[in-house]
Amino acid sequence: MRIFEKLFHTNKENRNDKEDKNMKIAVICANGKAGKLIVKEALDRKLDVTAVVRGENKTEASQVITKDLFDLTAADLKGFDVVIDAFGAWTEDTLPLHSTSLKHLCDILSGTDTRLLVVGGAGSLYVNAEHTAQVMDGPDFPDVFKPLASNMGKALSELRQRKDVRWTYISPAGDFQAEGERTGSYLLGGEELTLNSRGESIISYADYAIAMVDEAVKGNHDQQRISVVRA
Repeated sequence: MRIFEKLFHTNKENRNDKEDKNMKIAVICANGKAGKLIVKEALDRKLDVTAVVRGENKTEASQVITKDLFDLTAADLKGFDVVIDAFGAWTEDTLPLHSTSLKHLCDILSGTDTRLLVVGGAGSLYVNAEHTAQVMDGPDFPDVFKPLASNMGKALSELRQRKDVRWTYISPAGDFQAEGERTGSYLLGGEELTLNSRGESIISYADYAIAMVDEAVKGNHDQQRISVVRA
């Protein structure tokens, strides 16, 4: 485990608003808890945001593509600077969709300049410098979450093989809080489980959304997995 010292704050005065407004972002599975907050964060920064949803749009976005993820085509995503994949599956029979959905998105973005940012999981973060042990391997990792962590970890392993896509996989902290407060700051980590100065591995969905949009606007972690934790 690592303690990171690099702190990121939201600061509207320091943003390049012209660049932000010209950036086109699509958020896939935007009706989910993470997706909705990512859409809101991007809209608050005056970005050009399109929500991709299967049914009724429940986000704040006015621009919408109503389509199932697996029905999306290369034409649907053409012209976007960034595509954010907020897909999530929780039941045993749908867990393999983490791999197949990500493969589909990679296939239709293959060879383009569009960046693919993925809302990832924490279970695959490493807990040693040798990167031989993961969070999900630990004795204290809840059994109920092991199938989810394993399937998300498999999807990440497959994503690492894609050299034809400009992907970035963003893992949250171990305690990923859907209803947690928006503090406005976070620490950026890498492949290893990151702790803040209080020894915590925690982040809210709202602060995660800040980190995701920061990566979309000014990040450059192509073909890398990064991680975030509350400051």
